[in-house]
Amino acid sequence: MKLTPPTSKAIQSSLNVAQRSLAACALSSFLLLGPAVGPVPVALADGDTKTFKFPPIDRTNKDRCKFSSSAMGQANAARDSLYDLRECRMMEANAGGFDISGALMGSGDFSKTDFKEAQLSKVFAPEAKFDGADFTNGIIDRAFFKGSSFVGTLFNNAVLSGTSFDEADLTNADFTDAYIGQFDLKKLCKNAKLTGENPKTGAPTRESAGCTGAP
Repeated sequence: MKLTPPTSKAIQSSLNVAQRSLAACALSSFLLLGPAVGPVPVALADGDTKTFKFPPIDRTNKDRCKFSSSAMGQANAARDSLYDLRECRMMEANAGGFDISGALMGSGDFSKTDFKEAQLSKVFAPEAKFDGADFTNGIIDRAFFKGSSFVGTLFNNAVLSGTSFDEADLTNADFTDAYIGQFDLKKLCKNAKLTGENPKTGAPTRESAGCTGAP
């Protein structure tokens, strides 16, 4: 049988695919293990890593504060570059259906933003504002929201797995039909600010989350 040698175009295409795969693996390793010189920018929801050392915000990048959907490795929050939305003011923005996994959102303001059907895997968003945001039908996996504000936020029919709401303000939030694992629910129900009722839906916050009794 006669074998046809690959063309230079085919070889280059294969090399491009291999390079992209190596880049994705390298980025995943960086996010998980970090550079040799110090800690890493990793979005851990369990809070086991208490100190994070991120690169400084690139304030010269005027296009930094915008939502960009990931096209690779959603489950591992892999991206081809650091997705930095720290301190961004993006109120009433539209991220509906976007995959914004791996985003650094600490101290940003995303109030009244549309996150319907969005995917947020391993986002790191301590001290951020999501007041009045809508996460309906969204997937929020292993996100870190310590100290963030979710006043009046909608989580209707959202998946909330491995996500930390420690010290978060959940006043008037609505968790109706949200999927929350039993371990995560126990932690959520201890939040003293899981109170009130949502002004749009009228749903009582604590009951909508499936919590009974006092925190």
